[in-house]
Amino acid sequence: MTNLLKLSFCVGLTFSSLAAWGIDVLEFNCKRSENGYTEEYAMKIMLASGTQKAKVFLDDRDLDRSDANGNQTVKSVTLARPNILISIEASFEPENIMGTAYTAGTVSTNMTLDPVTGKLKKVEKIQGGILGETMGNGTYVSEESCLPSKMPYKLKSS
Repeated sequence: MTNLLKLSFCVGLTFSSLAAWGIDVLEFNCKRSENGYTEEYAMKIMLASGTQKAKVFLDDRDLDRSDANGNQTVKSVTLARPNILISIEASFEPENIMGTAYTAGTVSTNMTLDPVTGKLKKVEKIQGGILGETMGNGTYVSEESCLPSKMPYKLKSS
């Protein structure tokens, strides 16, 4: 019954603006399956508000990351009813792993999440780096399942 209520609420939200409802955070349980391997993870989307940019977290890891090996940035989170569109850019410095040298690389990821059906479509463009070397340069399309795990909610103001 609780999942039906959550789904009904999300369907209702797709026909109205999330901002009008005062919603800042959406949380999903996601599942990715490939080559007989299944991985489950939690995704939290925090919408932009005021001076705070939109954020995306996978298993509580902020996808805006930067270190000596490269950086990854959530470029945008857009509500395009009924879908949520997420754009992420990553770049990696040249690296040497176990005696093998890899060039610098980039990955551009565009995701479309339909919170009503739970369908997450991911389009990744890989160029160079260890991913380009191991997977091949090019565009890869995959689908995952992401269903609401909690009712959307508003962050408490400080």
